[in-house]
Amino acid sequence: MAIDGKTSRRSHDRATGAPPLHLVSAFATTTRLVLGQEAVPDKASETKAIPALIARLAENDGLKGALISIDAIATNPAIAATIRAAGADYLLAVKANQPTLRAEVERLFADPEAGAVETVTEHDKGHGRIEARTVSVVRGVDWLDGPRRFPGETRLPDAACLVRVQARTELKDRGRCETRYYVSSATLTAQRAADAVRGHWAIENSLHWVLDVVFADDQSRLRKGHGAHNMAVVRHFALNLVRTARDRPTPARSPLKRGPRPGAPPKPTSLKLRRKMAAWDPAYMQTILTLKMR
Repeated sequence: MAIDGKTSRRSHDRATGAPPLHLVSAFATTTRLVLGQEAVPDKASETKAIPALIARLAENDGLKGALISIDAIATNPAIAATIRAAGADYLLAVKANQPTLRAEVERLFADPEAGAVETVTEHDKGHGRIEARTVSVVRGVDWLDGPRRFPGETRLPDAACLVRVQARTELKDRGRCETRYYVSSATLTAQRAADAVRGHWAIENSLHWVLDVVFADDQSRLRKGHGAHNMAVVRHFALNLVRTARDRPTPARSPLKRGPRPGAPPKPTSLKLRRKMAAWDPAYMQTILTLKMR
């Protein structure tokens, strides 16, 4: 499960000085469904909304055994403890907002003990680029919670491994390199760490991007009362239903018209087309609205 925030950019109200709505969402990266959302209070950060969202999803062991990935804003002991109390594991990014922890992690990977690092390399090609990602994992991290620590230093509960992702991307006219670090309470293999790190980006590609492009979330000017918040939740419900819906069967081919052969499986349609089909066909809309979410 990935957790990240998104701002509905045009939901601000200059007349009253109200800022735009900022929602923190929980997204199942395997099923690509929205699990929940929490509004960030005015003049606050996502660190206020994330624990409330986790606590609500954790009811009745709802998060037991899950691996929860969050960006560096959540790399603090309070949120890590909330995740562990829910029976889940965390995968948190380590960036410049935790300079001491990041420096220690960088030194560890720069000079590791022999045989301490497990590594896997993946290659991807598409969208005009070739990318190579090398994911390295170190599971000997007892020193992270040792007694000899500085006062006030970040101590994440139950830290079990550290992850380094080295990505090199070749574009048409240039190349770029990037190194990212993570800490997790799960004893991850290099392959599982690679899958989890890459899966976190599904919340950007399969949720936030879809809300903007298919549902025009950033263009909505609802700003009075609870309208922006209510419609953001409705969009999440609609996205889940449209994504879970099956495509309509392809009609049999007429002998006078070209088309798919009889009995051919239906071609998958985009979310945008499914929304149009629901608007044009009441029967298809009824099918979507009566879906039972698993």
